[in-house]
Amino acid sequence: MHTTAPPRTTAPAQRPTLTPWPAVVSVMTGIFAIVTTEILPIGLLTSIGASFDISDGMAGLMMTMPGLLAAIAAPLVTVTTARFDRRAMLCALILLLAAANFLAAAATDYWLLLASRVLVGVTIGGFWSIGAGLAGRLVPPASVGRATAVIFSSVPLGSVLGVPAGTFIGEVAGWRTAFVVMGVLSTAVLAALVLTVPKLPPERPTRLSELGTMLRGTGTRFALAMTFLIVAAHFGAYTYVTPFLEDVTVADPTTVTVVLLVYGAAGMLGNFLCGAAVSRYPRATFALVATAIAASTLLLPVLGRGLLGAIVLLTLWGIAYGGVPVCSQTWFAKSAPQSIEGSSVLFTASFQATIAMGALAGGLVVDRSSPAAVMTLGGLVAAAAALVAYAHYAKRVPWPDPKG
Repeated sequence: MHTTAPPRTTAPAQRPTLTPWPAVVSVMTGIFAIVTTEILPIGLLTSIGASFDISDGMAGLMMTMPGLLAAIAAPLVTVTTARFDRRAMLCALILLLAAANFLAAAATDYWLLLASRVLVGVTIGGFWSIGAGLAGRLVPPASVGRATAVIFSSVPLGSVLGVPAGTFIGEVAGWRTAFVVMGVLSTAVLAALVLTVPKLPPERPTRLSELGTMLRGTGTRFALAMTFLIVAAHFGAYTYVTPFLEDVTVADPTTVTVVLLVYGAAGMLGNFLCGAAVSRYPRATFALVATAIAASTLLLPVLGRGLLGAIVLLTLWGIAYGGVPVCSQTWFAKSAPQSIEGSSVLFTASFQATIAMGALAGGLVVDRSSPAAVMTLGGLVAAAAALVAYAHYAKRVPWPDPKG
């Protein structure tokens, strides 16, 4: 395809002529904007619910809707646009995110707000599936691992900065202003993508039949089971952490913001700790993460009645969950090393579908019981995830050879 280039590799010809790291940072910032937009309602749940006179469980649909749509969009958008330039797709999807945020800010009723979350879901499914595996096309081979860690750092960074900042803005200027800020940020990301990311013609289109073949692999099925359990446990509980802190810990809004900031900072630490360990010890790392989430959520109803206990347990929870995305993506990639974009599609679809189901299940429990009951249920599900990781070890399931 590159008739004028010397016989090296195709990837360098597609990289920018200057340093490639601005492109990596642009993709990372795009995922940060997406993650922050997706989980922003967690910190604003009670204020949005009060604005539209709805219950916390009904407000939790703001988390269910984008996750459900992202699960559907991940394979559909990736497959139907397989022959489109990947930079053009990233730009189109981030433009859709900006529109969704501005629509949420202007929503006059709750159902219009949910419609904006549909657009967020489409963006998540498409952008994540394409962007999560782009590091190898943006940087030299020796830097791919570091670039991947940078891109994935956007997930805990969304918790560190996104949710606490959104909660603070919601307190000071109202929840609608928080969505306006995210709309402006998304527009800035669009400009950065246009300026820094090179043209990225599709290398090998992902087909639905390829995804079906991957799903028949034992390793992929384990990855799906692990992802389903751990993400359901986390989002079933974490979606309602603000009501828990307000009702059980009896924390004021400012304290809730500080606690969420501590949680997010712990997530950043967990991302890099697990990112360094999971490639060498995938089973042990995932099992440890699941066990830590189980312990922290099961103990919260008991020790989280005091502020100190809540902070300690949420710090442990944050460190553990910070490693979940990189652990899950690594398991999918190691289970199907011949199709990086296909692995990203399955990772995104399963992750987002489970966010939707976890948030929905948590909403049903919290409306019929209490935030403390949601924490207990989440802990039991996380414990099941740790058992699945042990089963993978006990069965000695082999990882496929990356070289085929």
